[in-house]
Amino acid sequence: MFGRRADGRVLRNIDPIVGLTSYLMPMRCDAQVFLNHRLDYEIMARYIAEQGNKGHRLTFMELFIAAYVRAVSQLPEINRFISNKRLYARTQLTVSFTLLKETGDPDAIEENTAKCFFDPHDTIYDVAERVRTAIEQNRREEADNSSIRLARLLLNPLLANIVVALARLLDRYGILPKYVLDASPCHTSMYITNMASIGMPSLNHHIYNFGTTSQFISLGFVTRETTVGPDGKAVRKRWLPIGITADERICAGAMYARFLDRLTYYVHHPELLETPPENVQFEEGNAYSLAKSKEK
Repeated sequence: MFGRRADGRVLRNIDPIVGLTSYLMPMRCDAQVFLNHRLDYEIMARYIAEQGNKGHRLTFMELFIAAYVRAVSQLPEINRFISNKRLYARTQLTVSFTLLKETGDPDAIEENTAKCFFDPHDTIYDVAERVRTAIEQNRREEADNSSIRLARLLLNPLLANIVVALARLLDRYGILPKYVLDASPCHTSMYITNMASIGMPSLNHHIYNFGTTSQFISLGFVTRETTVGPDGKAVRKRWLPIGITADERICAGAMYARFLDRLTYYVHHPELLETPPENVQFEEGNAYSLAKSKEK
C-alpha cells in the first residue's frame, strides 16, 4: 500500500511521458503491443548439439530463457510492471510457463503451470537446471502446485467471483500476501509458451490484466525459406519464429528496441551465456530477492 509491494519498489525518477501512459491506458489490454520476430534456428540447433556432445542437455526454450535473463541483467527497465497506475521495479526475476502433465492417457490433456525464479548472474547451465527442475516437479500426474489447487477450489462460480474480486482489490493496493504473489504465474517478469512443442506456429498472446506480467512470448515451430547466400547462390534457411506481446507503458520504445537487439544477440551468441555477466544492472538501488532463486 502507498507504493509498497512485496514484489516491487515504486519508481519515482522516471520519464514524464512514461509516467503519464498508465493514466491514458489504465489496463494492460489498452497498452499491449505486438511484434513478430524470428531467430536463426541453425545457430541455436548447432549450439545445442555441441553442448549435447559435451554432456549438457539443453532445449530451445532453455536457451531462449537464458538469453532473456541475461538481457534483463543488463537492461533492468524491462523488468518493470504497472499496478494501480504506478510504475514499479520488480524485486524478482521470474518466468512462468504452462506445461502438459503426464497423465498416462495419450488422449487426456491436463495442464499445469510452473514459475521459475532466476538470479541475474545465472549462466545458461543454471537456467537449464532451474527450468528442468520446475518441469519435473509439475509434470508428474500427481503434481498439483498452489495455482492448480486454488483453481480446483474455485470451481464454484460464486466462490470464484468473491475470491478473485478480493485478490484483485488486494493486488491493486499492494497488500496481496507474498506467498500468493510467489505462487501466482500471472505475477511474473515474462510468461512464455512453447507452441512448437504441440506443433503450432508462434502467436501473439494477450497479457493478463490480473497480475503483473509485462511480456508474453511464444515460440513457434520452425519455418523454412530459400534465400540468397554470401556467394549469391540459393540456400535453404531455417528460422525459429517468436511472437512478442508487451506492455508498452513500462519503458520507452527505444528501450524495448535495445532489449530485442540484446536478446537476439545473446541467442545468436549463446557461448556468452556460459559464464556469469561481468556486471548486473539494477534500478535506483533495487536488487532482486534471490531467496527463491537460490533453490535449485
